[in-house]
Amino acid sequence: MIQQFIQKAEVLIESLPYIKSFSSKTFVIKYGGSTMEESIKRDIVHDIILLKYIGINPVIVHGGGPEITAYLNKLNLKSEFVNGLRVTDKATMEVVQMVLVGKVNQEVVSMINLYGGKAVGLTGKDGNIIVSKKRLPETIYDTEGKTEKLVDLGFVGEIERIDPKLIIGLCEHGYIPVISPIGVGFDGESYNINADDVASAVAQSLKAEKLIMLTDVDGIYEVAGNPATKITSLTINKAQQMIANSQITGGMIPKVRACIDAVSNGVKRTHIIDGKERHSILLEIFTDKGIGTMVIED
Repeated sequence: MIQQFIQKAEVLIESLPYIKSFSSKTFVIKYGGSTMEESIKRDIVHDIILLKYIGINPVIVHGGGPEITAYLNKLNLKSEFVNGLRVTDKATMEVVQMVLVGKVNQEVVSMINLYGGKAVGLTGKDGNIIVSKKRLPETIYDTEGKTEKLVDLGFVGEIERIDPKLIIGLCEHGYIPVISPIGVGFDGESYNINADDVASAVAQSLKAEKLIMLTDVDGIYEVAGNPATKITSLTINKAQQMIANSQITGGMIPKVRACIDAVSNGVKRTHIIDGKERHSILLEIFTDKGIGTMVIED
């Protein structure tokens, strides 16, 4: 029994230099997808609350794609994706806001508050945090790489600018901001924005120490689908090559590109980790080996 206590003490000692180094720094955490399942959510929330208690400022940006799709199905509204982006007409946009803001955001906020943290739910529309514009039509290519057609995505936006003042103020007063990726246009229109892009842009605006992407895989693999080839540290140049060579595919592409953009614009470190692993945030940040993939400067 005493040996188990000693091992726990050694873990705490190992984390001490990291705690000291990261005190008063900001971590932006992208949270969504399968990591939002009830069986996983509590561990993630506990990790985030602990970060706040030891002097780190966690800021959460969440998605909610599966929940949106489920509600659209209930309403007999079709889900259509182009190049990984949800085509969002007026009816779909209403569902997106209802699910992200009224359900997902409030569930995360409530759980943080339940377990001893102080969270405040926000959208990009609050305080004009995320000013956006309509995204240009997406290009569909044929098998020969030639343009086949252009698709209007509807109320899908891209970020024009981030105003971090409200986020900073909340962090300084002891709160954990939880942000839904809904932007506001110059005309007051609401736009659905990819949560990976929002997390990256928010991290840049806050000059964050870290951007942490919670996913359902344990990092980036040299050989797609082969966990034995996991890469622990990946440079921007190498990451771009892997995307070009189709070693990084599917839903991992926007996450890696968001990491590249963040590191290229002042964020110290970006991490892609398996959010389904118990206490994955703590294991990545406060242990010598870590558990995921870091994307770093060349």
